[in-house]
Amino acid sequence: MTEHSTGRARVAARDTTALDLRSGATVDPPASPAPTVHATAQIDPGQVPPPRPAAPETPVLRTVETHLEEILTAVPQPEPIELAVLDAQGLLCAEEVVSARALPAFDQAALDGYAVRAEDVAGAAPDAPVELAVVGETVAGAAGPSALTPGQAHKVTAGAMLPTGADVVVPAVWTDGGVVRVQVHAAPEAGGYVRRTGDDVSPGTAAVHVGTPIGPAQISLLAAVGRDRVQVRPRPRVAVLSAGSELVDITATPTPGQVVDVNTYALAAAARDAGASAYRWGILPTERRRLTEVLESQLLRSDLVLIAGTHTTEGDLVQEVLAELGPMRFRQVTMHPGAVQGFGRLGRDGVPVICVPGEPVAALVSFEVFVRPAIRSMLGKRQLFRRTVQAITAERLVSPLGYRQYLHGQVMRHPDGGYVVEPLGDGDEAMLARMARANCLIVVDEDVTEVAEGGLVTVMPLLLGG
Repeated sequence: MTEHSTGRARVAARDTTALDLRSGATVDPPASPAPTVHATAQIDPGQVPPPRPAAPETPVLRTVETHLEEILTAVPQPEPIELAVLDAQGLLCAEEVVSARALPAFDQAALDGYAVRAEDVAGAAPDAPVELAVVGETVAGAAGPSALTPGQAHKVTAGAMLPTGADVVVPAVWTDGGVVRVQVHAAPEAGGYVRRTGDDVSPGTAAVHVGTPIGPAQISLLAAVGRDRVQVRPRPRVAVLSAGSELVDITATPTPGQVVDVNTYALAAAARDAGASAYRWGILPTERRRLTEVLESQLLRSDLVLIAGTHTTEGDLVQEVLAELGPMRFRQVTMHPGAVQGFGRLGRDGVPVICVPGEPVAALVSFEVFVRPAIRSMLGKRQLFRRTVQAITAERLVSPLGYRQYLHGQVMRHPDGGYVVEPLGDGDEAMLARMARANCLIVVDEDVTEVAEGGLVTVMPLLLGG
C-alpha cells in the first residue's frame, strides 16, 4: 500500500507503527486502559509541573516492496516527443505509425534467378529439364519488360521488378545459368520466390505499434515507409548528486578523513545504462543558501533527482533543506546493505527525489532495487525488473533475520546444467574491487538466515543494458 506524506512535514517526523520483521505485518497496539475520572477542582497554574520531554521516536521499518511501490506509484511518465529516427534508437514508440505506402511497392523477385510462368516449367526435373528462351535481364532499380509470353524467361536479380505475366521465380541454382536459352531442372509452385505488392505492409496498416522498442529493424521499417521522425517516450532526465562534507572530487588528493566522491560517477553510469539521460552534478555545497539554490535548480531541470549520502541524523543540513522543498520521508527498509532510504516529491512540479546511502556498494544495490525500476517505468517499459534465475550456491550463506540480503557474486553455467553462484564476500565488507568483479546479486529473503553450501538461491544477473 502506498504511503503519502501530508503537508510540509519535517523529515524527523516518522510513523511509529510497529512491524513484525518476519511477516511484514502490522503489530496491533496494546489495548488502552479504561479512562480515569479526575476531580475538577481548580489548580494553581504555577504548581503545574512542566511536561515531560517526548520519548524518542522509533523508526518505522518498511518492506522493500512497500518502499518500491511508493516510488513506482509516484514517478511520472514524461510526455512523448518527436525525434529523428536514429535518435529514437533504444526508446519506445509512442504512436501508431501508419504506412501510406505498400511494401513492397511492386511485384519483385525475392532472389536471383529467372522470372517465368509456372505453367511453362511444370514438371521440370533434373532428368527432364524444361528449356525456355531468355528474352532479357532486369536488375534491382530498373523497370521490367512490359510482358512475358509463353515459353519465355527473364533473368532477374533479387529486388528486381517482376515482368507482367510472370508468376514465379526459378532460383538460378535450379538452372544451367543459360544466357540465350535456359534449362530449368526443378519447378517451384506458382508464387514461389516472388514478393507481391503489399505483402510486407499494405497502405493504411500500422507499420510500428505504440510501445514497440525502436531498434535497427524498426528504424529500417520506418525508413521504408517514409518516416524520418517518430514520436517516442523520451529518456527521463536524472540529476545525480552526492552529500557529505567529507567528499572531494576525483581530481583532488584526499587528506586523512576525506573520501573521493565515486557515487555520482557510478550512479550516473547506472542511470544511463537503465536508459536515462543522466547529469552528474557532483558534491552538494554545505552552505544552506547555496544548497537550496542547487536543489531548486535541479528540481526545475530534472524528471528525477537522485542523491547519495543522506541520512536520518538530527541536524543534517541536506535533510532539512529537502524538507523545506516538500514532503520528504526517510525510512528504515528491511534490506541489507542500504537500510536507510528516502523518497519524496518536491518543488512546484512534485519532482520525485530518491535518496540512497552514501556507502558506494549500498548506493549501487539501492539503485538496482529502487531507482532502475523507476527509470524503466518512466521510459514506459513493460519489464521493470531484471530477470532472475535459480542457482546453486558454492558456499554457505548467512543473512540477518528480517532483512533481505543482497550479496555480490559471480554466476556461471554449471557443467551439468543450471547455474552455480559464488559469493564475493559476506555482505559486511564494502569492497569496490569485489563489486567490480561481480556479475550478479544474490538475493536472500527476509525469513532465511542461512543457506547451506549446495542450496538454491535467487540470483539477479547484472547484464549491461539488460
